[in-house]
Amino acid sequence: MNTPAAGTRPSGAQAHPLDDLLHAGRRRRRAGALTASATFGRRAMLKIKHDPKQLVDSAAIPILFTVLFTYLFGGAVSGSPAGYLRFLLPGTLSMSIAIVTMYGGARLAQDVTTGAFDRFRSLSVWRGAFVVGGLLSDAARYLFAAAIVVVLGLAMGYRPDGGVLGVLGAVALVVAFGLSLSLLWAVLALLVPDPAVVISIANVVLMPLSFASNIFVQPRTMPGWLQAFVEVNPLSHVATAARALMNDEGGTGGSVVWSLVATAVIAAVCAPLTLHLYGRRG
Repeated sequence: MNTPAAGTRPSGAQAHPLDDLLHAGRRRRRAGALTASATFGRRAMLKIKHDPKQLVDSAAIPILFTVLFTYLFGGAVSGSPAGYLRFLLPGTLSMSIAIVTMYGGARLAQDVTTGAFDRFRSLSVWRGAFVVGGLLSDAARYLFAAAIVVVLGLAMGYRPDGGVLGVLGAVALVVAFGLSLSLLWAVLALLVPDPAVVISIANVVLMPLSFASNIFVQPRTMPGWLQAFVEVNPLSHVATAARALMNDEGGTGGSVVWSLVATAVIAAVCAPLTLHLYGRRG
């Protein structure tokens, strides 16, 4: 009686649909870095369905600060809401995206606490795919928030002298800065894997940076010690650069350079640290 050789594939009625996956002779090709990153990015976007607060805040924060501050302080600061909106809107663009960056770190901390993070680390994919995928999801949320700010400003009467290119340049600059902050919160999430703690610490950092800045008023009206802080505040440089690009103001180069330097420094420190903590954890 002939018996099938070990490792041979069954035929006819004995074949099973899973044989293509389980057959010893077949080898699955490892997913590339780009494919794996896109997959993790899609997963992060799908998680928003189960945690819609991220999307709600990405819409509510820009609307709240832009509308409220324009009509509350516009007349007192610039004489009219329309005049103040020209100064305020690039600032709220920078501030809104900076604030929503905290949710990327909270999402990572949640994955660590639920055990999903350890399962992803065991996959045979590029180590940085999980981090890059999260950044892709964050970039989509930041673009969503930026679109709300710009459309809302246009509806309220804002007309950017920098035109479409100025607006796109400002949005790109602010999103790049937001992604560098995402890396910072990723480091925090890997060190303190608790979503509530990550959000609390991020708020403690972002609130002073947002309000002790030139987003709402010119720093010349502030005390000297506060002006010194505003001048070194990276969010002030980003807001100034966005304002210069959108309003086609002179001296754009200096503010843009300082914003790019701040973005590069944060990313250069946090990106390798994130990958190091990712590989070391567990």
